[in-house]
Amino acid sequence: MIEYSHPVGIWIGAIGTLALFSLILKENWLYRLFEHMFIGLAAGYTIKAAWHEILKPQWWIPMTRDGQWPWAFALFGGFLFYTIFTKRYNWMSRISIGILLGFAAGQAFQATANLYIPQIRGSFKPLWVTQSMLPAGSQVTPLGQSLNNILFLVIIITVMTYFFFSFEQKNRVIQSTARTGRLMLMFAFGAIFGSTVMARMALLIDRVWFLMHRWLGIG
Repeated sequence: MIEYSHPVGIWIGAIGTLALFSLILKENWLYRLFEHMFIGLAAGYTIKAAWHEILKPQWWIPMTRDGQWPWAFALFGGFLFYTIFTKRYNWMSRISIGILLGFAAGQAFQATANLYIPQIRGSFKPLWVTQSMLPAGSQVTPLGQSLNNILFLVIIITVMTYFFFSFEQKNRVIQSTARTGRLMLMFAFGAIFGSTVMARMALLIDRVWFLMHRWLGIG
């Protein structure tokens, strides 16, 4: 087995990196070749991970070793998905698809509630903070925390006003508040875009470091 630190593995990684970087010039057959190789390897790894991390510990072992034989019905439900490729029995696939969508919808609702309800609860902040409200050892002064909470409330009100589309915003106060909310949204989107660019730059730096240090031995 070729380890990552082996010279052959380093050459494979370097050639693959340069082939993917060749897209900067133009799309070419070398880029498409390594792109397809990467997708194939990712698909193979996904299948392996699905068996060793999900199916084997959560389905096969409980069914064969622990005697939880009702898990065998899950295999039948999985086979129903493949009936979608037949014209005569494709209606059977809707049973498994409906069950899967039901489970997915329930989990999505639970995840949404777990994500946004704490945020809604956390948005109720006191506008005047005393020393007793601050956690022990906090470096923030009560005045600073109060100003921060007031700024937080102003941003929430302005952003929510911007999304009031149920009536026409003719009042100047509402229009100014909505414009301020749009400006706050632009600040937030800019920060998100900046973090995305920094993440991509981190990946680029890692690949350049690999080429220069591990492959060419520079530095």
